[in-house]
Amino acid sequence: MEKVIMIAGGGTGGHIYPALALGQEIKRLLPQGRIIYIGSKRPLEVKLMEQHQVEFYGLNVAGLKGKGLKVINNLLKLPWSLGQAWRLLHQFRPRLVIGMGGYSSGPVVLAASWKKIPSLLLEQNARLGMTNKLLLKRAQKIIVSFPSTLSACGEKGKYIGNPVRPEFYQVPTQRKTKEKIFTLFVFGGSQGSHFLNQVVLQSLPFLKSIKEQLFIIHQTGEKEYEEIKSAYDQIGFSSVLIEPFFDDMASILARTDLVVCRAGATTIAELIAAQQPALLVPFAHASDNHQYYNALELVKAEAALMATEEEFSSEFLVDKINHFLQHREELQKYRANLALLRNDQVTEKIAHLCLSYLDGENKE
Repeated sequence: MEKVIMIAGGGTGGHIYPALALGQEIKRLLPQGRIIYIGSKRPLEVKLMEQHQVEFYGLNVAGLKGKGLKVINNLLKLPWSLGQAWRLLHQFRPRLVIGMGGYSSGPVVLAASWKKIPSLLLEQNARLGMTNKLLLKRAQKIIVSFPSTLSACGEKGKYIGNPVRPEFYQVPTQRKTKEKIFTLFVFGGSQGSHFLNQVVLQSLPFLKSIKEQLFIIHQTGEKEYEEIKSAYDQIGFSSVLIEPFFDDMASILARTDLVVCRAGATTIAELIAAQQPALLVPFAHASDNHQYYNALELVKAEAALMATEEEFSSEFLVDKINHFLQHREELQKYRANLALLRNDQVTEKIAHLCLSYLDGENKE
């Protein structure tokens, strides 16, 4: 009988890429297995799954945090998404369900527990998300990305790390930064960040005097791409690479001196794997302020800088760029501390643990 493994969770690149990395590794270890991905129907997710040519099914599901009619509408979708999840489980009869966290994984893991299908959870953030808190009692194990998260997991917690695509581990040996040119990479997650975009635009006039020493790579998100590109042109910055979205993030990091970005869990994991110094600006409205606590894990290890949205301004950014232009050796210190945080073969270790639960074989 075909061994089907279902990986549930999505909505943003932060959930999608770890799911794809884990699925790819499981398939390598179990070539005869069939990997089925379950997520939301958000356009970015559908597009990414099509690009990676995987078997994917989207649920009519959305997050429950927020206010007003939007939350009520999303709550009304829950019975429908549970029904969809039940039908998919009945149709494909997976031997194992892996919940990647986030609202897309909730209906699938819950339905799996009703059908007595073994399930594992992955928590990518430093603090347990709402979905994983609710599902913890129903899963066999929860794999966490930070040791500090274990205290919230009881006996079910296991620290391994966050699945990262293998190319990020190759960045330290492929780094192509130039001593005379300082490369800054700005990105606000898979959908872009209006806040980061605007602060960077406000900084450009103050960076004109050093623009010959700068190369700026900017992931803008779809909505603001034209506006941002036009602004660079108007101010006279030609040493730039601007795109709505970069899929090959590892190759970008291989040529980057400093990243300015949010502090989503997958971003943090990729920075650690690539040993990439960063100025982290946590999204102020993230649920339970989880991005702040993610960033704090790196700051405590002296492996990154952090600025809250209140602290992050054009003056702050310009000052940091000028500082690192004169003191590049400090970036090497961040790289060295990131190397101490890096766990090798994280995805392989998680895949092996997942496969040990196939057919309920694991007796931990």
